[in-house]
Amino acid sequence: MKVLLLGPNGQLGTDIRAAHRAAGEPFDLVPLGRDRLDVSQVDSIGPALAASDFDLLINCTSYHRTDEVEDNAALAFAVNTHAVEAMARACADKGARFVHISTDYVFGGDHTRQVPLVEDDAPAPVNVYGASKALGETLARLAHEDTVILRVASLFGVAGASGKGGNFVETMIRFGIERGALKVVADQVMSPTATADVANAILALIARESPPGIYHVAGSGQASWHEFASEIIRMTGIEATVTPCSSAEFPTRAARPRYSVLDNSRAAKLIAPMPDWRDALGRYLAAKGHL
Repeated sequence: MKVLLLGPNGQLGTDIRAAHRAAGEPFDLVPLGRDRLDVSQVDSIGPALAASDFDLLINCTSYHRTDEVEDNAALAFAVNTHAVEAMARACADKGARFVHISTDYVFGGDHTRQVPLVEDDAPAPVNVYGASKALGETLARLAHEDTVILRVASLFGVAGASGKGGNFVETMIRFGIERGALKVVADQVMSPTATADVANAILALIARESPPGIYHVAGSGQASWHEFASEIIRMTGIEATVTPCSSAEFPTRAARPRYSVLDNSRAAKLIAPMPDWRDALGRYLAAKGHL
């Protein structure tokens, strides 16, 4: 089997390549970076993929600088929506499977919710990024029946997110050391997720030939950003205080989901359950030499 990987150098793409090597390279994995296919050029996607030979396409590309996206909606919908639809159509033409990475940001409007979100819950995005990703999911599934949507959340990986200057874990470690005091939002609750765990889940779902549809593959458990930051500081032993604050005290250009915890039960029926986010954080910190 030949698998194309779009976005091979980001946090998730890097860990997919690593997981593929660790698994003994069970299929032919072909990284396809931006130098070979710029997904912001939507009209080029169909011809480029038509000229490629593949059985499955994994799309890890996304325009996810959430605040910046608010002022660049056209680019967001090009990359996160129309490019995704073009990929799905190209896969349909090839008779290839399409695996697309989406986000918990398709949810988030109900701050009173206490029950993790399942795949069939109605999307309710609160910002442009979430709206563009939600529409991308819909158009991809309409364009190609053999589409697998994997929703992830609050990613942290060894490679870091180049578009965001690293990831939340590294930012908290740096600020903790430099400032000795952190103030972190406590009224936004989500599922911190290691990209290494998502990568393993993707390979397992491919191996199991999972039915098409939507699957949540986020870290098990939940945390506010304040709880996440507190655990980072505790595990690393950094001498810093972590004080909770409200979203109103830390305004951002784009609204953030107030509750976007994902229920992983559907995927867990096919593959191993996703690890607890604290366990994942410990493994990440060890891999980065922070412990």
